[in-house]
This record gives sequence, C-alpha cells and structure tokens, in this order.
Amino acid sequence: MATVKFTSNLKRFYPDLKPIVVNGKTVAEALEEIESNFSGLKDYIVDENGSLRKHVNIFIGNNLVKDRERLKDSLSEGDEMYVMQALSGG
Repeated sequence: MATVKFTSNLKRFYPDLKPIVVNGKTVAEALEEIESNFSGLKDYIVDENGSLRKHVNIFIGNNLVKDRERLKDSLSEGDEMYVMQALSGG
C-alpha cells in the first residue's frame, strides 16, 4: 500500500481531501482508486487521453514520474506519492 498526498490548492474543490492509502500498483491504478472516493478529482490531474496534465507533477518519494502518458510507474509498499499542481496567473 502506498500513501497519496496532495497540494493544498486542491482542497478548495475537495475540502475533505487528505492523504489517501491506496492498493494500486501503478500511478494509474492509484488515481482510479482516488477517483472512486473523490469524483472528478482525476480530471484535475490527467487530460482526456489519460496523460498527466502539463501543469501537474507527480513524485514517488523524491523521484518525478517518468511515464507521463500511461502513468505506469510502479508503487511499492510504503511509497509516498505526491500530486502537485503548479500555480500560475497574473
């Protein structure tokens, strides 16, 4: 099981969002589990093709995910996955 953590800016849309323990073995599987608990959250993270959005980064521990298109980077027992959205504006 891995723990998924999010940047606080997603909390304005999902106030109950907190670290989630997932059983998924890949980033894609973890996001599917998260979507089942927080409907629509996945749309902030991936595009219509299932690829990671340009303004989003996902880290597993200190390592940036390598597969931004299929999200097949593996998760292991005890991993921490961080979903980070860039903030921009003017």
